[in-house]
This record gives sequence, C-alpha cells and structure tokens, in this order.
Amino acid sequence: MLFNSFAYMIFLPVVVFLFWLSPQKLRTPLLLIASYVFYMSWKPIYGILIFGLTLANFFFGRAVYKSVEKPFAGFGPKPWLALAVAANLITLAYFKYAYFTHDLINQAITPFGKTLPPITFQILLPLGISFFVFEFIHYVVDIYRGSKPVKSFIDFALFASFFPTQIAGPIKRYQNFIPQLVNDKKLSVADFDQGINLILFGLFKKVIFADNLSTVVQSAFDHPELLSSADLWLAVYAFAFQIYFDFSGYTDIARGSAALFGYYVPPNFNLPYLASSISDFWRRWHISLSSWLRDYLFIPLGGSRGSNIFNYRNLLITMVLGGLWHGASMHFVVWGAYQGIMLILHKEFQRIASAFAPLNNLRTTKAFQVFSVIFTFHVVCIGWVFFRAETIECAWAIIQKLLFLPQANQALPALAVSLPTTQDPIIFMLLPLILILLFAGQFYSWLQTKNTKDGEHDLGVPFLAKLPIPARAAYVAIVICLLMIFSPDASPRFIYFQF
Repeated sequence: MLFNSFAYMIFLPVVVFLFWLSPQKLRTPLLLIASYVFYMSWKPIYGILIFGLTLANFFFGRAVYKSVEKPFAGFGPKPWLALAVAANLITLAYFKYAYFTHDLINQAITPFGKTLPPITFQILLPLGISFFVFEFIHYVVDIYRGSKPVKSFIDFALFASFFPTQIAGPIKRYQNFIPQLVNDKKLSVADFDQGINLILFGLFKKVIFADNLSTVVQSAFDHPELLSSADLWLAVYAFAFQIYFDFSGYTDIARGSAALFGYYVPPNFNLPYLASSISDFWRRWHISLSSWLRDYLFIPLGGSRGSNIFNYRNLLITMVLGGLWHGASMHFVVWGAYQGIMLILHKEFQRIASAFAPLNNLRTTKAFQVFSVIFTFHVVCIGWVFFRAETIECAWAIIQKLLFLPQANQALPALAVSLPTTQDPIIFMLLPLILILLFAGQFYSWLQTKNTKDGEHDLGVPFLAKLPIPARAAYVAIVICLLMIFSPDASPRFIYFQF
C-alpha cells in the first residue's frame, strides 16, 4: 500500500477514526493490527517475517538486559548481543544480498574454472527490511549500553511495525517512541491541522515535483550518449531534486500520518542543499540514517579517536557500508566510497585551513560561504550520478561528459524533453505564486521547529491553525486542485521503497 495510492487515502482516515473512538487501552493494539494490515497488503507472507524478527529481538533485548547482572542461560551480555546483531544482519543479507554475493563470488572464482550453482528459487526483497532491521539493532545495542528494555511485547511490536514509518523510515529510536504509547492522548486540532498540512505538502512534493521530474531523469539516464554536457547537467540537477522531493515528501506524509494519532516522528531533512560542506550535508540529509551510522557503526569502529589515518579509515568503511545498505549493487558501493572520500578530503581541507591563517580567515567571509554551498551542491550532484545510474560504466560515461573529460564517442544532438503543461492560462500564471506561498508556509514552520527547545516534540507552527477557516479551506483546495491538474498519468512508487 503506497502513500500516494487511493487505498491509503481510504485506509488512513478509517484507522484515524477508529483510533480516536477507541478507549486508550485499545489504541496500541488497534494501531498494531492496522500496521500489519498495511504491511501485509503487499505480500501477506512477509507479515510472518516481521513478526518473527520482532519476537526474536524482544527476547534478545531481555536476554541482554538480564545477563548484565548475572549470566542468563549461561551467557553474559556480549554473546547475546553478538547473536542478536548476527541474526538481524543474516536475515537482511539473505533477502537483500544473496544474489549480489552469489554474483561476486562467481566473478572471483570464474578465472579458476569454478562457478557456483545458480540460485534456482526467487528471493523477493521485503519492503522496509533495511529500516526495521536497523531499528532492531539499535534496540539491542542500546540495552547493552544501559537502556532498559520494553516491558510490553505489544508496545515493542508497534515500535517495529508502526505503519507511517514502517517502509522507508525515518529510523526511530525506541526511547523516543515508546513513552508516547503510555500518554493519555487527547484529540488535538493543532495536531490534525499540522498532520493534514504535512500529508498534503508531502503528496505535492511527490506527485507534482518528483514524479514529473522522473520522466526527464529516466530519459536522460537511459540514453546519456544522446545528450550534451549541458543537457546532462540539467538531468543531474533534476534527479537531485527528484530524490529530495520524493524522499522528503514520503517523510512529510509519514510525519503527518503519525501526527493524526498524536505521535511525534522526528524530521529527516534539514534543507540539505543549503549545506556548506559534505559533512554539513550529511547532518541535513536522511538524518535518521546518518545518525544511526554514526552511533552504531562509525563510533564502534573507533570514531575520531586515534590518528587521522585511523579516523579516515573508519569514515570510509562507514560510508561504503552505508552505500551498500541502499542497494545490492556495485554502483551503490561506489557511491558510498565517493561520499567517504569527499568527507576525508573535507576533513583534510579543514586541517590545512586551520593551520594557514589567510585561508582560515577566507572561510569566514560571506562570499566563501556562498561558494561553499554551491560547490557542495555540485559535489553531491556528481555523487547522485553513481546513485542513479544502473551500472558503474553508465555513471562514468555521464561523469566524463559532465566534467568534459576525454570520451570515446562524440555527443549526438540533444533529445527534446517536454515538461508538463496546462491548458488553463490562469492556473499556469498563478502557479509560481501558489508555489511561493506553499513553500513560505513550510519554511516558516521549519524555522519555528528549528527554534524548539531540546526535548520538545513540535512539528512546527501549526500553519493551517494560524489561518482563518476560509483561508484554510482555500489552502487545502488549492493543493488538491494542483495535485489533480499537474499529476502525471502514473505515479511511480517512492524511491526509498526499494531499500
């Protein structure tokens, strides 16, 4: 069931209606059942998978906690932790990396006249497995570090399966989510206003921007040899904004859906294309993943402790594995390695600049800060080529053209790509103004959220609640009309659903 599907537009209001009609003690079980219905609407058999992992990790968490004081079943906390992490990673590896690993081994042993027997059965990747496996690992690791386990299995099962975040995050921390289950929730007009605002704006990002940009991107990446360097730059820019609008649109819908039940889900993006460095970009992009990689991979590897070489090694390993997390393909591995190398170069630049006073002073000027934002955006865009291209060869051919490097073939005339238009001149003339107003409201809400004190759960200023009722109705009507007018004939699924 996709967020941008008609089925979800029926499913969500029904669940919200039943939730607020139910007594407090039945709301968590109701959401748990709804979450399994949501997940199993794709492949019912995989409901058994997520339930089995939930049951196993609930047991592992209690085993780790009990063995801290004294051995549980003859084992201390470390063996239980290792078993839990291994069980989760093996499950993820089987479903996501079996074919990839099989092909890599074959490539390695073929020169010696050996091959592995083919995999004769089909392995379908369960939706969202990369996300909820990371949540399970976070759970058992944090218990090992001193946090208390969840007492109620139903509460823990909802943490793992909560349908707004189940498929593509954000990756939740149980210490923030579980306490929300015991609160005596009351129906809040502000939560409803902000939830509807986020859902509508998320759909707007996905359907109007991401889906329409996808047609341009698809044409360009399918036939890069037919495009000039300038055309390819436009296509890469288009993908940069396609993936941002697609993924941040999903996050908005997820956060808005959770808000309708009175639950807070943290933001996953913080104006990433205004980052002034690649390090700053990763503090703003896919925040839940980058913070997870930092806390559960980079720091356990040694983090920034020790020599620069040791630090850079940890960075590179973290980003390569982060790239592999996105997909079982070498172009994701190369994308991760590229990100790691860029982070290392940025750290080296900082080290050199701090020792060279003129360069250090230059970094504080506004002109340099503007240049840094533009430069960082283009560094990120080159990385997106590796992310989006189907093969490394295709990515390299595109980058050769982007950077005007020597190529084997000359570029052919560029393809003519048409963008969506409308037959109504009034709507077409008003569209820029409408977009400015929509983004202004969202930006204002973001500024207020940014100023929220630590520990407060605030989705930002309830933008709709600040407007008079007629203005609210007009705002909602405008967004719905734009979704109907400018939506493409078919809306593809969210990009991060495949991860």
